[in-house]
Amino acid sequence: MLRQELTARQLDEQLTARFGPDPGPLRVLDAGLGWSGRGEQALRLARAGHRVTGLDSDPAVLAFVRDALDGEPAETRKRLRLVAAGGQDTGAHFLPGAFDVVLCHGVLMASRDPASTLAGLARVLAPGGLLSLLVRNDAALALHPGRAGDWEAALAAFDFPERERGLRLDRLTTLLAGSGTPLHAWYGVQVFATSSTAPADDPRMLAAEERAGRTDPYRAVAAMLHLCGVRAAPSAG
Repeated sequence: MLRQELTARQLDEQLTARFGPDPGPLRVLDAGLGWSGRGEQALRLARAGHRVTGLDSDPAVLAFVRDALDGEPAETRKRLRLVAAGGQDTGAHFLPGAFDVVLCHGVLMASRDPASTLAGLARVLAPGGLLSLLVRNDAALALHPGRAGDWEAALAAFDFPERERGLRLDRLTTLLAGSGTPLHAWYGVQVFATSSTAPADDPRMLAAEERAGRTDPYRAVAAMLHLCGVRAAPSAG
């Protein structure tokens, strides 16, 4: 899918910038396999040689990923571990600083307390580690159904309760800073495509989406925001 391909390219760019072109196996947590293309990012990173832990509370999602994993080479299977738990349960399963990279793709949209969820994810991230956060862009809720001709959904988006419009760049930037993983870079995902399941087989569309996702003002009206924060080192004393 286009969304997953764009997110993967952006993530790889940040991994290279943060850890170098050949960092060796990184410790990766994918907190919410069902949101990230049903384990697509976790599988992709395991294939690349990283040690990945996939977290999800849905038995159907875990079964789907296990089935996909059965078709992978033995080395890939060894590098991907699945844990039955929710994205807000990281503190109960992992020690502080256990991961170099944490993916939180979509999970924050279902969280009752985004600040607490981010704090828990930041806690298990090693100093200097990368947090990859993919969320709905609430600043553009009406735009994409309107472009698709779904006028009922577009009008409903204008009436979305203000108290629930929390997933905006300014608030997310504040939440990341408060969790100790200040914003380092951000992208728009799905600027032009009207479907979340649009294929990634048109190179022209992919090139346009990739360029718009890193260019103002286009990235600010994307359907999704991809924010990358870096875990701050503990203060001396």
